[in-house]
Amino acid sequence: MALEPFQIHIPEERLALLDERLRTTVWADDPPGTDEWRYGVSGPYLRELVAYWREQYDWRAQEAAMNRWAHVRGEIDGVTVHALHERGSGPAAIPLVLTHGWPWTFWDFAKVIEPLAHPERFGGDPADAFDVVVPSLPGFVFSSPARAGVGYRETAALWVQLMAELGYERFGAHGGDAGAYVSAQLAHEFADHLIGVHLNFPALLGDTLALAGVTRDAFAPDEVDYFDLQRPPMVHMTHFLTQILEPQTLAWAMQDSPAGLAAWMLQRRRAWSDCGGDVERRFTKDELITSFALYWLTGTFAGSVRFYAESFSTPWTPAHDRRPVLEAPTGIAVFPYELVHVPRALAERETNLVHWTRMDRGGHFAAAEEPELVIEDLRAFFRPLRV
Repeated sequence: MALEPFQIHIPEERLALLDERLRTTVWADDPPGTDEWRYGVSGPYLRELVAYWREQYDWRAQEAAMNRWAHVRGEIDGVTVHALHERGSGPAAIPLVLTHGWPWTFWDFAKVIEPLAHPERFGGDPADAFDVVVPSLPGFVFSSPARAGVGYRETAALWVQLMAELGYERFGAHGGDAGAYVSAQLAHEFADHLIGVHLNFPALLGDTLALAGVTRDAFAPDEVDYFDLQRPPMVHMTHFLTQILEPQTLAWAMQDSPAGLAAWMLQRRRAWSDCGGDVERRFTKDELITSFALYWLTGTFAGSVRFYAESFSTPWTPAHDRRPVLEAPTGIAVFPYELVHVPRALAERETNLVHWTRMDRGGHFAAAEEPELVIEDLRAFFRPLRV
């Protein structure tokens, strides 16, 4: 394995093809006389977003912002792995790997990279600095293509090798969505490599679907309000079975049509964030489009949804029978508009829980929605774990 410096650059011909596909979008009919979002993504809003994409959005400016940071790319165990790597200030920075989910990309951590690596630039204490590593999941964006059989369990092992190649035998881990499962697997199978694990999605391993079956009665009186904020599973799980059972069927359509890909991902950004139905309360048009463009321009929608199939089509198997399941010191940040919640008592039983924070705002895309809250909670969780 050899990691090499990597710079993001999409060829002009690929950008020209994207413009042509957007210009020639064949629009579906809109159901008349109904709420715009009743049946899914609003036609008027999607047309507005695509028009902005063609006429005002500047990919090269976004590319330059990404290239402000150092990137590496190389092959690990037959998988191409990309990662952003920013060394923190001073001699005491601890390594921290941040793992995204779907439909996230590594760039959903854009707002937390510099404050975590260089807290003194933002009025913070340099003693809180991290060496920040932000990989792209296998099959996603610049970590592509991925061989068959790579889901979150296998990714945890890849991250141990990635961090070792970067010079880190022990490190901290943080993740949301699928990245929370990667991080939880690290805390289970590779706890000896972890300083601690911090999650903003309650990935307790075991049966993923069982999380949606936790009843209201299991919650303590002072936490049942968060349970009541959950939307019915049928609302936020519509993608789940499709992407597990028919990822490639979906991929043909999404990779062919950037507008279609945008619609599929936009629905999740709106439904899963703390936006009150107005997605631009949480994400600017540029932020939304950059996420969609990263998938389409790199041709990796298929790889990203196959990751679902590889991760969740078979039951999780423990690497050992020790308890708790997550052995590494664990912190959980509870955002009110996360897709699912678990009782603290369950987290205490399944993890080595040493830190639990209830936030008063924020949803599924925590680092992109509420970067300041994520930054402060990561600092607070890791302070007592620093050596």
